[in-house]
Amino acid sequence: MTKVPKPAVTSTRHTRRWPASLAVLAVLGLQLAVPAAVVPLPRWVLPALGAALLVPLVWMNPFHLRRDEPWLRWVEVALLAVLVGINALYLVGLIFFLTSGQANDGAVLVKAAVLIWTTNVVAFGVWFWEVDRGGPFARAPEHEHEEERPDLLFPQMTSDVPGWAGWLPGFTDYLYVAFTNATAFSPTDTMPLTARLKILMAIQSIIALLTVAVVAARAVNVL
Repeated sequence: MTKVPKPAVTSTRHTRRWPASLAVLAVLGLQLAVPAAVVPLPRWVLPALGAALLVPLVWMNPFHLRRDEPWLRWVEVALLAVLVGINALYLVGLIFFLTSGQANDGAVLVKAAVLIWTTNVVAFGVWFWEVDRGGPFARAPEHEHEEERPDLLFPQMTSDVPGWAGWLPGFTDYLYVAFTNATAFSPTDTMPLTARLKILMAIQSIIALLTVAVVAARAVNVL
């Protein structure tokens, strides 16, 4: 495929890295608060693994995405896999905790569910940010990358309102998509266009739905 050069830009703007790093770091910290009754492993093990993968990403691009290396994308994918895997493990532990008949403390159940749901939103928000159009480096006009076709159709991309021409989504936009998908269990104002995004959004909705269903089931039993 012939590489299509991007138009020259005079701006020195770079895609910000720190919002995604801060969100991941906050979620890793929240894992330390997961109730021990839900996870039999030491609570610091899995967050430590995620933090170890986050370090090289922050080291190479602490605030803005300036240095692009092929191996960084693989580290990012590994970090996302760890976040989703950790969350899935916690969800399975929560389900077993509920079905074992030991879920007598509602505070433990709600606390675990909130942590799982929050991790679900952040993990998939970062995943959408990393996947859409080939990643943040491919989306940024100042980097020498061939941009792929859009995976998500944001309302701003079809808007005729002045001031939105050339608009590019940031991490907050992808985090909002993940939040609405986990809340409504379906797309809201931003539509998935590719199969990979539809699969990711479906997986996120399943995790969110199961988490809410566990809490709802316990609430029905209490009533």
